[in-house]
Amino acid sequence: MKIFKILLLVQLSCASSIVAKAQTISAKVVDKKTNQPIPYATIQLGPDQGIVTNEEGSFSFTINKIKTETDSIHISSMGYEKVGVALTSITDSIIYVEPKAIALQSVFISNKNLTIDEIIDNIDDNLEKNYRENITKRKLFFRETNTSFIKKIDIDFKKSTIEDVDKKLVDSISGVIPKNSVFYAEALADFYGNSKSQKLHVIKGARLYDKNNGGSMESIFKKMEKIFRDNVKPDSYIKIRSGLFSQKVQVDSILTANEDAADIVNGIDDQKENFFFRTRKMNLTNLFDEIFFESGSKLNVIQKSGRYNFERVDYTILDDIGVYVIEFTPKRRGDFKGTLYVNTQDFAIIRIDYQNVKRLRSFNLLGVSFEENGYSGTTIFSKGSDGKYGVKFIEKVTENKFGVDRPLSIIEKNKYVKGRRKQNQLSLNLDVISYAKNKYEVIVFETKNITDTEYANSKENKNVKSTYLSSYNPDFWKGYNIIEPNTAIKQFKVPDQVEQD
Repeated sequence: MKIFKILLLVQLSCASSIVAKAQTISAKVVDKKTNQPIPYATIQLGPDQGIVTNEEGSFSFTINKIKTETDSIHISSMGYEKVGVALTSITDSIIYVEPKAIALQSVFISNKNLTIDEIIDNIDDNLEKNYRENITKRKLFFRETNTSFIKKIDIDFKKSTIEDVDKKLVDSISGVIPKNSVFYAEALADFYGNSKSQKLHVIKGARLYDKNNGGSMESIFKKMEKIFRDNVKPDSYIKIRSGLFSQKVQVDSILTANEDAADIVNGIDDQKENFFFRTRKMNLTNLFDEIFFESGSKLNVIQKSGRYNFERVDYTILDDIGVYVIEFTPKRRGDFKGTLYVNTQDFAIIRIDYQNVKRLRSFNLLGVSFEENGYSGTTIFSKGSDGKYGVKFIEKVTENKFGVDRPLSIIEKNKYVKGRRKQNQLSLNLDVISYAKNKYEVIVFETKNITDTEYANSKENKNVKSTYLSSYNPDFWKGYNIIEPNTAIKQFKVPDQVEQD
C-alpha cells in the first residue's frame, strides 16, 4: 500500500510539473508610487530571450516556450529597480516596481563632463560597432492595426450605354462601401536576412475584422463581373480616361483584376503568394528599413544631426547602466521631435521615442491628393551575447489622408467591329476623402546570427493560411508568446447582423 501511495504521489508530481511547464503567465507591471502601468518594460525570460509589456503595462508568456528552464523572471524598465519575480507568484497579478535613485558619482563619473555635441558624435562614430548588420534569424510577433474612415464619398453618375449600369447601381456601390472599419492582423513568424534581403516564414497568423463590411462588396463584385461579361466583347479593350490621362487595358486583364479584388475581400489565398503573406513581409521589411541608423530612413536624427537641436535633460538607469536622456527638436529642416536614451558606456541608443512635428509628405495633382500627416513611435534595442544591439520592440503609428476629385470615363473599344470602335461608355465623377491610421507592433523574442548557407536554405511559406476571427479569442494564441493585446482588441466583436440576400 505504501509503494502504491509513493507511486501515486510521484505520478501526480510529474503531472503537475507538465501542467506548470505549459502554463501561461499573465500580469501587469505598475509603478509602486504612482500606481500607473509601465509600458514597454522588458521581461527577461532567459539568455537572449524576453518580451515587452504593451502600452497598458500588460504581458503574458507561456512557460514551455522558454528555451532555458527557469523558476523566475526579471523585469527592468528605464529609471526603475530591476526586480526578479518567482513564476509561482505572478499568475494573473500586478507586479509593482519602484523608481531607482541614481548615484551619479558612481555611474556617470567617466562621461558626465562630455558636451552634448561630443555625445552625439560618439553615437554616430559607434553606430557600426554597436548595431548588428549581419544576416540573422529573428523569431518575432507582428501585430498590425488599421483604422480607416471615409469622410466623403460622392460618385456622380453621368452617362452609361450599358442598361444595367445605371445611377441606381452606382448609388448602391457608394452605399455599401464601409465608412468606418477596423482591421487587425497578427503573425508569429521567423524573419530571416538583413537590410539587403529578407525571407519570411509565418508560423501562425490571424485576421480580426468585420467580414460583413466585405460581404456587400462581394455581391457587387459578382454583379459587376456578370454585367461586364454579358455586355463586353472578349476581344475588346478598355480605355480608362480621367481628365487628360488615359490608359488602355485588355478586357481579360480587367476580369482577372476583378477576381483578385474579390480574393482580397474574402481573404482567399493565391497559389503563388497570398495577400496575407505579402503584406506581412512588405510591412516588416519597411519597419526594419526605417530604423534610425538605416540608410534612407525618414528618422534621420543621427545621420542628419545638423538638422536638430539636442539637449541632455536628465540621467536615468537601466539594469545598473547609466543612461543619458537626450531630447531632440527640429531646426528649420528637421521633421521630428523626441527623446534618445543613450548608454553612457558604449554610446548606443537603446531606446528612441519620436513624433513628427510637421507634415512629412503631400501632393495635390489634377484632383488626386495625399498627405502623410502622422509618423510616431518607439523603438527599443537590446544587447545580445555577441555584444551587438538588435531590435527588441517596435511600435510605429502612421496617419494619412487620401483624396480624389476628378472625372472618370471607362470606354470599351473594339478594333474588329466595323464602323466606330467605341462600343460602350460609363462616365462618372469621383469625390472621395478618406483617412487611415496604421499601428504596427513588433516584438523580437530571439535573434540568432546565421550563415549565408543557412539563409539560402531557409524557406518561405508564401501560401500560408491565416485564420479569420470575428471577435477576440484568448485561446487562439494559447501556448505561444505574443504581445499582450490591448483593451480595444480584447473587446472587439463583430455585431450580429441579419443575413440579407
